Amino acid sequence: MSVTPESVQELLSSEDFGHRLSGVNQLRQLDPSIAFDLIQPIVVDRNVRVRYAAVSQLSSLGQQNRSAALEILRRALTEDPEPDVQAAAADSIGALKLTEAFEDLQQLYHRSSEWLVQFSVIAALGELGDPRSFDLLETALQSENELVKTAAIGSLGELGDDRAVSLLLPHISDPDWQIRYRVAQALSHFNQPEVQSALEQLSQDEMQAVAQEAQSYLAK
Repeated sequence: MSVTPESVQELLSSEDFGHRLSGVNQLRQLDPSIAFDLIQPIVVDRNVRVRYAAVSQLSSLGQQNRSAALEILRRALTEDPEPDVQAAAADSIGALKLTEAFEDLQQLYHRSSEWLVQFSVIAALGELGDPRSFDLLETALQSENELVKTAAIGSLGELGDDRAVSLLLPHISDPDWQIRYRVAQALSHFNQPEVQSALEQLSQDEMQAVAQEAQSYLAK
């Protein structure tokens, strides 16, 4: 059975949340401009799984109308009660590089106690590349949650602000090899002599994955 706008709309209008969820997934098979129109009412669906799927899909469909996507995602950040949906909104904002939502992301990070939300916000800031992110990323680097801390390291590298080097260098000897691995990736965005020295140290790391990552940048 072929997927058409009419067949997807029928699923999206169903009382069965499973049908609505299937409809959201089938939007990928439609023309993006049509899919964007159909998805907009679903981002406020009464079922959290449906809302999550719809907000997540805006990471690509939002290109059809960035200003409309920005408003939709801002509402999901500030008004949706579910952390999963808030996190998905942050992910989509990052994917679309909607720098206009920086302050919304910053406020959500400080307002939420959910690690998943904080993680998604910090990861999104790396994708945005907004210079205003530096202070918040510095704060997140002190997080007690290792995943949030790891995301902050990655985003500091993507941001490329030279002030990040002094923040990253102490973590080359972190006991968690995944932190050291992410630090090796982050440091590759900088060219200072101390960065070269740090990467040389990491290239001798006892964890092969870390050593290889550092070696790959030194070889460039």
